[in-house]
Amino acid sequence: MPKYELWVRTHGAEDLEMEIWQVPAPATPHIKVPVRIAGLRGRNLALVEHRVLRRLAKARIQLGGPLADARQIFSLDEDLALNLGLLFRVLAPMRNREYMRACAEGIEEMGREEAAYWLGMAMHRKYPRRVLMSLRFLLIDPKA
Repeated sequence: MPKYELWVRTHGAEDLEMEIWQVPAPATPHIKVPVRIAGLRGRNLALVEHRVLRRLAKARIQLGGPLADARQIFSLDEDLALNLGLLFRVLAPMRNREYMRACAEGIEEMGREEAAYWLGMAMHRKYPRRVLMSLRFLLIDPKA
């Protein structure tokens, strides 16, 4: 199976950065060095941090104390990594709090296959920003 890691870095009080990385594994021989899937920091992470921490707690991952510029690395299962990676990619450029909440709720409800589809489209298409924008449209106003 592919291996994923969560890299957490504390830059200061109330300034947390989270990144999802895919690391080399026997199941993915084409990956020679860690590949960054997505990351989130600052205000956008603060708005959904409680959701992310709740999901990490279900996976028995507890973040440590606030050590400045210290990186913590946690192993993630594929389902959680795909879902968090998609969440981070979708929310990174957003500014509207209500739209961010709608997107976060929609991504939480996604199944493994749907999250893998959207994340794959966002990572491997020629214009990934278009893919992410269309997903935002679908999540913000599903009746449109």
